[in-house]
Amino acid sequence: MSGTPPGVPGRTGPAAVIAGIGSHLPPDVVTNDDLSARLDTSDEWIRSRTGIATRHMVSPGTATSDLAVEAGARAWDSAGGLRPDALVLATTTPDRPCPATAPEVAARLGLTGIAAFDISAVCTGFLYGLATAGGLIASGVAERVLLIAADAFTTIIDPQDRGTCVIFADGAGAMVLRAGTHEEPGAIGPTVLGSDGTLSDLIEVPAGGSRQRSSGIAAGPGDSWFRMRGRETYRHAVDRMTAASRQAVAAAGWSTEDVDRLAAHQANARILGTVAQELGIPAERRLSNIEHVGNTGAASIPLLLAQSAAEGSLLPGHRVLLTAFGGGLAWGASTVVWPDVKPG
Repeated sequence: MSGTPPGVPGRTGPAAVIAGIGSHLPPDVVTNDDLSARLDTSDEWIRSRTGIATRHMVSPGTATSDLAVEAGARAWDSAGGLRPDALVLATTTPDRPCPATAPEVAARLGLTGIAAFDISAVCTGFLYGLATAGGLIASGVAERVLLIAADAFTTIIDPQDRGTCVIFADGAGAMVLRAGTHEEPGAIGPTVLGSDGTLSDLIEVPAGGSRQRSSGIAAGPGDSWFRMRGRETYRHAVDRMTAASRQAVAAAGWSTEDVDRLAAHQANARILGTVAQELGIPAERRLSNIEHVGNTGAASIPLLLAQSAAEGSLLPGHRVLLTAFGGGLAWGASTVVWPDVKPG
């Protein structure tokens, strides 16, 4: 670690500070061999192109809210039982199109009455959620926010599409953020967010929304499944995460040499490697769990942080760069000096 002091001196107003973290994975594990038994693929093909060996999948009847409740409860426990004033849920797979899933999650956690709402930014949802939680705290609307990112992505993936079903998986991660100072460990640094709606069809579920419903045209075969144009996604993911990361690091007063740990959205091992290489961050400073959990959508970064902290590869005082890219298109990056928190 460099000698740069923690926090971002000069920033005013309350900061959002990490007070607790937790995660949850559904128990059912799907291996590459399981997929190879029904698809034209192999363990070697999947590993070489994605870096994934196993992933977790919800069992029949399990919904995003079930994953969110488990991760939220663990983060709340990690924070020592600090009661949140608001709950923000980042997800692409809500239990229902209407209403939002967050109020039900809050109720099941015994938090009926607090502000609770969903946000949708696909795989960048957690970073958009960090900015949202920070805004609630900075404005005085909330002293503490429970931010949960959860996705049951396998429920929207075509089980016969080799290009997506080998990548996406299910899981949840959560943080409790409290009001604090910008100079203390755990304070979320400047957050960079961006989008490009001209490329919204690069990553999409075509059917089910108002555009398809109002057209009077029935959804075609496969229109209700998630679609992604992989090669174009790869290029944009690398470019956007790299650029946003550089902006966030500069805004924090760091250089890329100051970064002790890169916590990037676990999209694909090739994307992760290229982004790290572009930023000049060596392999030993990169956090990764994609081999065993796959791409868990919005849950990816908090799940990675919780697991890394529990395993000891992420330690108090580490300067961490967070970055993600997803449908929208949407992307983002932020920084944090990791606090002394024990994952729930």
